[in-house]
Amino acid sequence: MGDQLFILALGVGLAMVVSGVLARHLRVPEPFLLVLFGAALSLLLSAEVVHVEPEVVLNVFLPPLLYRAAFLTAPRETRHDAVPISVLAVGLTCATGLCVMVVLGATVPGLTWAAALTLGAAVAPTDAVAATSVLERVGAPRRLVTILEGESLLNDGVALTMFGLAVDGLTGRVTAAHGALTLLRIVCGGILYGLVVAWVIGRVRPLFHDPRSQIVLSLLTPFVAYIPAVHLGVSGVLATIVTGFSFGITGHVLQPASRLTGQVFWNVLIHLLGSTLFVLLGLQIVTVFQHLGGTAWSRYAVAGLVTVATVILLRLVWTVLVLPLVRLREPIERKQRLVLGWAGMRGAITLAIALSIPLSAGNRPLLIFLAACVVLVSLGLQATTLGLVLRRVGLSESRTEILEETTARQTMLEAALARLDELAADGRVDEHTAEVFRQLFELRLDRVRAILEDDLLGEAGPGVDLEAGHGGLRRELIRAQREKLRRLYEKGAIGTDTLRKLNHELDVEERRRVTGDR
Repeated sequence: MGDQLFILALGVGLAMVVSGVLARHLRVPEPFLLVLFGAALSLLLSAEVVHVEPEVVLNVFLPPLLYRAAFLTAPRETRHDAVPISVLAVGLTCATGLCVMVVLGATVPGLTWAAALTLGAAVAPTDAVAATSVLERVGAPRRLVTILEGESLLNDGVALTMFGLAVDGLTGRVTAAHGALTLLRIVCGGILYGLVVAWVIGRVRPLFHDPRSQIVLSLLTPFVAYIPAVHLGVSGVLATIVTGFSFGITGHVLQPASRLTGQVFWNVLIHLLGSTLFVLLGLQIVTVFQHLGGTAWSRYAVAGLVTVATVILLRLVWTVLVLPLVRLREPIERKQRLVLGWAGMRGAITLAIALSIPLSAGNRPLLIFLAACVVLVSLGLQATTLGLVLRRVGLSESRTEILEETTARQTMLEAALARLDELAADGRVDEHTAEVFRQLFELRLDRVRAILEDDLLGEAGPGVDLEAGHGGLRRELIRAQREKLRRLYEKGAIGTDTLRKLNHELDVEERRRVTGDR
């Protein structure tokens, strides 16, 4: 057993490394290769090792994935587009789950409504990672990215709530009244518990000053939010989302070293968890095929095709035809709605839900097979063609975000120069030192102004290296820039992405200065 687990761990690690390299050279989605590696790995392992308990997927993989997604959500931009996000995340998610339930009920004889709804809940939530990476690479309007990210976060909670009701239905305990009361309890209770966790940990976190302790605390946070909430009978998903969203808004209270190290840690962790889920799916594939047998493959193929078509076509219809019927603060153009419709890829959350379907559920192998079809087809077809769709509809690169960021840099540098003049006037900095820093900051400012005049993207960040020493002055000037950046955000002059990017650059500079001054 120990040797088997070692082979499993080694195989998962190799699959991640090799798939990443091959995906770039072959230009195929990395999840495809991870699934293939998982399927090959399952041939080397016993059924006992390949088997994955549903509770492990829910309790280990889901909390960090949800927490990180909520943490990175842009609060002000999400609030601005709350209506389209809600229409997609609530309306479309519920419609997808119910439509898949009806279609499967008509396609697969003997499948109960509860089992069909579990699959509908699994394939309903979107995974914005693949879509937003393509959109950001080609410079699509930032509003599309914000809507997709906000939808992906909110529809996770909706889908998992639907999944919980469907699982209860598998035991035959659900009535209309029971379902309504259960929904009210788990939603309200989850939100309330998440707020309590955020408040408590927010008070505890400032007591830890070293980056390692703060990272460990951030890793424990999603599990503290999720697992106790589930045992209390409320939504662990909503509790985790609320907690992550709360800390995403107030993340600036951490020290620069903690933020920088934490970003690297969480990026690696989320990549490991997402990749492992695809490998786990590959591990399950062989077992799924064995359970399905070889006598009804035509029926299974039809069910897979119908399920995939339902998920993709329903989203296109919803974004192109239904979304315009809703009164929006700022209408979304038809070509942008088409991109939103085609950007509904499914990924890690769908796999996590599908793999957590109870072992006692009837047709569980079939449900996992159909969920895998939706994930692989959506990633293989939509993710690889989204860039082509963007070019065909004429969504050219937007320079709004570039100009916003550059203008913010200019204002920050002007604030630093103003603070430097104040310190020199008060005699707290000698004139020679002040002149050295003044020339360096004016050089940066000239570069930023050149960008604004020429409308060209260049390196204008605060990352110019300075000589060692004068640590207190450097920190004071960085503090002045950070304060100006905060005010720009509060006035609405810049967005959350610009705030986080420029704060990150200031963190890098401050951390480098602190290290250099020691």
